[in-house]
Amino acid sequence: MFDPQLRCPDGWRMVPIKTLATLIGRGLTPSYVDDSQVRVIGQVANRLDGIDWSRTRYHRHSEDSGATSKGRLVRRDILLNSTGTGTLGRVGIFEASPDSRECVADSHITIIRSDPADVIPRYLYYWLSSAPFQGLLGALTVGSTNQIELGRERLAAAPVLLPSTDDQTRILRFLDVQCQRIDSLASKCRQMQRLLSERADSLIAEMIGESALAKDGGAECAPLRRLLRKQTRPAGSTDEVVTAFRDGQVTARSLRRAEGYTMSSSTEPQGQAVEAGDVVVHGLDGFSGAIGDAEASGNCSPVNHVCIPCDGGSGVFYGRLLRSLALDGYLGLFATSTRERAVDFRSWELFGAIPIPNIRPDRQLEVEQLILAARGLRVELDQFKKLLTEHRLALITAAVTGQIDVTTARGVEV
Repeated sequence: MFDPQLRCPDGWRMVPIKTLATLIGRGLTPSYVDDSQVRVIGQVANRLDGIDWSRTRYHRHSEDSGATSKGRLVRRDILLNSTGTGTLGRVGIFEASPDSRECVADSHITIIRSDPADVIPRYLYYWLSSAPFQGLLGALTVGSTNQIELGRERLAAAPVLLPSTDDQTRILRFLDVQCQRIDSLASKCRQMQRLLSERADSLIAEMIGESALAKDGGAECAPLRRLLRKQTRPAGSTDEVVTAFRDGQVTARSLRRAEGYTMSSSTEPQGQAVEAGDVVVHGLDGFSGAIGDAEASGNCSPVNHVCIPCDGGSGVFYGRLLRSLALDGYLGLFATSTRERAVDFRSWELFGAIPIPNIRPDRQLEVEQLILAARGLRVELDQFKKLLTEHRLALITAAVTGQIDVTTARGVEV
């Protein structure tokens, strides 16, 4: 399967992937455990700028597990997300685990293992990341809309534009330098936003430390229901579904990725209305951080408590305060029942009785301003990171298709 529009520079060849690499995949559907021996890399952890190790999970190793052996990774294996729609075609490369544990790819990733005698693995990684290959993904997929995946035979026949080994080396030197600069800028963007958010969390920690929760004679605490009033609005006439994500953001699902929340099993309209500025607490996932102030309006599941501050308080502040108390384990101390992955706080009588610090409105506002500043920066940085991603793709594509001479390229800066 070759793209007729793809020009082959002089001295380059166009060959199918199967002549350069072995395709391994769909071999491991692990059961995850805490005291495990093997790291499992899934689609969410597989990223172009490096594997996100915080999103890997663990699997108990079994010597007689053929699936585990099939998915075992070796250095410079290329990882290609092969199912679904959200991250289909995302490419990563495996170098080593940060803790030297054995690693495997899960059943949603195809491992592409090349022989350095045929192609330098990192060159193949850049080619699979380029616009020509990514543009072929639609032609490589099989299955229905609900079960889409990259067809094994189609993927094996997909083209690779292959220069000489010397030219591959020169291209890698160029792209490694340029992509490192781009990744460094993206990292600095994330750090800027994180510093503002950490300052807000630090102020909240000080307030908790000064309260009667932390010391005798500390500042006043009050039952949560005296500071937040639970709302009982009917569902509105909108298709927007508002979710309390586990990272603390509460917003419409249409505005961000479809991961990081518990999907409702019901396809019926959600049960209550949410307005921007409300404090939303997930009755089962709140303990893991699914608490915050709503950044968008819509409807949400009845499993959430939707509240507004009493006496002119700040919903932004209370959302972050409750999230901090949840992550510290404080809220969980008051639960009367637990489920496999959740602390059950669906009872407002139970949840509303929990004592929390009663903070003056002016101090609440100080925290609110920091959080809102971080959000404003997030919008700008998201746009900037999008431009960096586009620039990275353009550089990779130009280099692996011979559109620029990497030996004489000058002034190609971010």
